[in-house]
Amino acid sequence: MGVTVDVHQVFQYPFEQVVACFLRKYPNPMDNNVIAVKTVEEKKDESTGLIYRKRIAICQNVVPEILRKVSILKVPDIRLEEESWLSLQKRNMAIRSHCLTWTQYASMREESVFRESVENPNWTEFIQRGRISITGAGFLNCILETFASAFLRQGAQKSEDSIGSHFTESLEGIKELYKTTQGIRIMEMLLKEQCGAPLVE
Repeated sequence: MGVTVDVHQVFQYPFEQVVACFLRKYPNPMDNNVIAVKTVEEKKDESTGLIYRKRIAICQNVVPEILRKVSILKVPDIRLEEESWLSLQKRNMAIRSHCLTWTQYASMREESVFRESVENPNWTEFIQRGRISITGAGFLNCILETFASAFLRQGAQKSEDSIGSHFTESLEGIKELYKTTQGIRIMEMLLKEQCGAPLVE
C-alpha cells in the first residue's frame, strides 16, 4: 500500500535564481517544522561541471500525539536525506530525497527536477513525485496509511475532512513538513523577496 502525489509548477524566474533560492529555503520562519538543514557532502566533477550535494534535514516530529503513544512513533525528530545533482551548463538539477526515520516501518521518497522551461528559457519548471508507503507496522499499517494519505492529499487539495476532526490540529503541522504546495508558496515568496517581480515574458 502507498500514497503518491505528483506536482508540476512553473516559476517565472530564471533557473539559477530558483535553484539558489531552493538551496537556502530552510530553515525558514514560514515553516518552523524544519529545524535545520546540514550539508554533509558537496563535490564538483571538474570534467562535467556537475555539482553533487547530500544534505540532511532535521524536522519536528509532527505525527499526531495520539499515534505517538505507540513507542515506534515516539521519536524527537524526523530526518530526511536529500541528494542533488546540479548542472549549470544544462540548466537542470535532479533531486532525490527519502526519510531516514522509521525505515523499517515506512518509506517516504521524492524525486524532483528543476529545469529550464520549454515555454520560456527565463522560467523554471519544477516536477516532483512523492510517495509514502507504510509496511511492517502490523496493525498500525491501516491507521498510518490513512494518516499519510490525508496528509499528502490535503497538501495538494486543502481538504481536511478525509481523516476526521481528531487529527485536524496535527494535520496542520504535518502539512507544513511535506506539503508541496506550502513549499511552492515559500519558494515563490522567497523569489519575490530576493529577485523582485517574476519575469512575465
